[in-house]
Amino acid sequence: MIGGNESCTAGPIPMSYLTCLTYVLGEWTGVEHIEDYLSYAVYLLWVLFPLAVVFLLPGVLIILFYTSILLLHIYKRKNELKEAYSNDFWDGARQMLATLWDGHGRIWHGFKILLDAHGVMHGPKEECVGALKKGCLIAVAPGGVREALFSDEMYTIIWGNRKGFAQVAIDAKVPIIPMFTQNVREGVRTLGGIKILKSLYERIRWPIVPVYGGFPVKLRTFIGEPIPYEPNITAEELTAKTKAALQALIEKHQKIPGNIFRALMERFQTHKKED
Repeated sequence: MIGGNESCTAGPIPMSYLTCLTYVLGEWTGVEHIEDYLSYAVYLLWVLFPLAVVFLLPGVLIILFYTSILLLHIYKRKNELKEAYSNDFWDGARQMLATLWDGHGRIWHGFKILLDAHGVMHGPKEECVGALKKGCLIAVAPGGVREALFSDEMYTIIWGNRKGFAQVAIDAKVPIIPMFTQNVREGVRTLGGIKILKSLYERIRWPIVPVYGGFPVKLRTFIGEPIPYEPNITAEELTAKTKAALQALIEKHQKIPGNIFRALMERFQTHKKED
């Protein structure tokens, strides 16, 4: 065995650093042919590294998302913190800790502060109708979490029986403007095709579906023709009209099935704007 002060290059046949390290590791662990195990470990690392990178970006985005909420919560209470620090340093420190833990609780149990900062409404229907009557625009995703998790590169519309958005438009007497973003399914993908994950969501409403991607694909948002208000239309009929209009946008502007590589290459293509 090589002593602590001996060199791997000593002797008639010099050894490379990696060979020397492998030899020392084998002698230290007592495992024979340890270089075979190391080669297998390097192979696994080479195979799994791209997969790890793909899942890394969504994880970083989630961390940034939570950090943004926490900073917003602290900013919201900045006047209280200033007053506490002006009176006593340790009182300010206690207030800061209390704010941090209070922010953690708010983040863990909901995203109300972030939603408020971006003008997101929680409902109910009366609040949405009131905002529309005041002239505000409201963006609605009828598919919600279910469509976000379980739709795929085929761009299937998953709305279920949801028609509340149509009733809101009828009550407010406003048109519905369909919108579609090209390649949106190529930017971020999910493993929603796994049946057990979908079953768990339908039973307990937990969105425990792995997300991967964050690919810098080309995104274009297309605005469809407004669906005008009709006094005698029902919510079911208006929902069907909206779904048909959205499906027409998908068929016109999206190549199906979606392809991540093609969507990436579209960033380098020039498109003439449509009238």
